[in-house]
Amino acid sequence: MPYGVYSNRGVPIAVASIYDLKPRFQALLRPIANSLAAKGVTANQVTLAAAVVSLETGALVAANPESRPLLLLVPFVLFVRMALNAIDGMLAREHQMKSRRGAVLNELGDVVSDAGLYLPLALVPGVPAALLTVVVVLGIISEMAGVVAVQIGAERRYDGPLGKSDRAFAFGLIGFLLGCGVPTGTWLVVMLGIMAAMAVLTIIRRARRARILADSQAIEPNEKRKNSL
Repeated sequence: MPYGVYSNRGVPIAVASIYDLKPRFQALLRPIANSLAAKGVTANQVTLAAAVVSLETGALVAANPESRPLLLLVPFVLFVRMALNAIDGMLAREHQMKSRRGAVLNELGDVVSDAGLYLPLALVPGVPAALLTVVVVLGIISEMAGVVAVQIGAERRYDGPLGKSDRAFAFGLIGFLLGCGVPTGTWLVVMLGIMAAMAVLTIIRRARRARILADSQAIEPNEKRKNSL
């Protein structure tokens, strides 16, 4: 279970997350992925396309921060990006396109795309820029916590409650509401504050769960050696 709350003994306790919908989302997109593979499109090309779309949209928002209708592009682009991320994953796994370069592009592409698309929202009049920036930075740190798990011998962590998909939904909702003309105010400060708190909790959970798994994997070989004596 990638997302969830874990007890002190490492027992998973189910927590709903957008990530749980990923298998169904992938099933809908699989025909598109198969079609792209048949046409020679690679997973890395799809990864780069997702990053380019995010950065171009962010640049457009940054250049026109007072245009509220333009903010409606944010949720649309986030949905497209989620679809592209799912497709590049299927291309890599199901069409033998896995590579070290792809792994690097995937991790860096996500972080760069997040920063490039979310940070320009801080330029929108009335948006608490400092708080929004904190949320984006914490999101980047949470992804670092997930990747660092591999360095200590655990698997890549995707624990919530504010993973990549959840952040995309939250920022997409903000973009939608602002794009529809909803005035900035207390609701936005509260929402960003909650996101910041959830991001901190995500970092702690990913780091803690990675350590628990790494420790357990280090103990298992020792126990096997003892039993063989």
